[in-house]
Amino acid sequence: MTHETQTLDLDAVGAYLGAHLPGFEGPLTAHKFETGQSNPTFLLKTPGRNYVLRRKPPGTLLKSAHAVDREFRVQKALAETDVPVAKMHLLCDDDSVIGSMFYIMDHVDGRNFNEPTMPDVSNDVRGAVIDDMNRVLAALHMVDIDAVGLSDYGPPGNYFQRQVERWSKQYRASETDPVPAMDALMRQLVEQMPQDDGQRSLVHGDYRLDNMIFDGTGATCLAVLDWELSTIGHPFADLASVIMQWQMPPGREGRGLAGVDRKALGLPTDAEFIARYCDRRGLPGIENFGFYLSFCFFRMAAIIQGVLKRALDGNASNPERAIKIGQYVPVFADHGLKALSK
Repeated sequence: MTHETQTLDLDAVGAYLGAHLPGFEGPLTAHKFETGQSNPTFLLKTPGRNYVLRRKPPGTLLKSAHAVDREFRVQKALAETDVPVAKMHLLCDDDSVIGSMFYIMDHVDGRNFNEPTMPDVSNDVRGAVIDDMNRVLAALHMVDIDAVGLSDYGPPGNYFQRQVERWSKQYRASETDPVPAMDALMRQLVEQMPQDDGQRSLVHGDYRLDNMIFDGTGATCLAVLDWELSTIGHPFADLASVIMQWQMPPGREGRGLAGVDRKALGLPTDAEFIARYCDRRGLPGIENFGFYLSFCFFRMAAIIQGVLKRALDGNASNPERAIKIGQYVPVFADHGLKALSK
């Protein structure tokens, strides 16, 4: 077996898969994906087929973070729905195998777009990709959670209240330098919390273009990836996370559409994307969207603060990139405050 990584014991992985995964045959090689900051992710290659392994990172972890068992469960539950996911094979909860829990899924062969400007495709394909992103999002929020066995996948009650409390605690646990805008944002989100409107659906938690695999030549989504933050919650959080991403600067770092002439690229406006989503779900529209958008900026700020803390503690999957990403915490907090004021 070829050892191409320092964080994956291929001998142990190969032995485990040989004993537990039907049809598995070595030799086995592995390549670590640069993405997947939170849970290290590896492409496993064998002569017959390829797999993907996602594992919890080593080191001391925040409570409830890096829940690869939840990722495995939700994707397995979605196998027969209109939400495209990779085929799940097995979950190993025995830490003694490679030092942390991991799961194995199919490798989905397709293309991934790192940024919504998608510079290498035509306007027609670009617009169709975003529309399919919209279609899958609506399909996700219309999944019958009782029918697929996910009714207990998240607690009842006001999703946004629960999430603000959770991520405020996570942020405080990983706080490094003071960020006044973050302090103000956490306070104002509590003060402006909307009443629970009763919507309760499966939510992805980090729904964006670069967490999706598309057909190699067309615009059909083949799989939605990175379900670590998924839960039962409020669908507008996912919708707002898409709009949040688009407010970032364009390019490989910001991966947004700020200042971009969307019409010239065949891309929808925020309002058009939201309207198309509402059409698909049969909704008349969305009131108080600024709160949902602000919440998404807040949660992302808390997430990247955790990434920064792991880098400073020596536990990040990609330390250099993690430290760079961590500098965006005040930026996301500022955007959150602006969204609330609209």
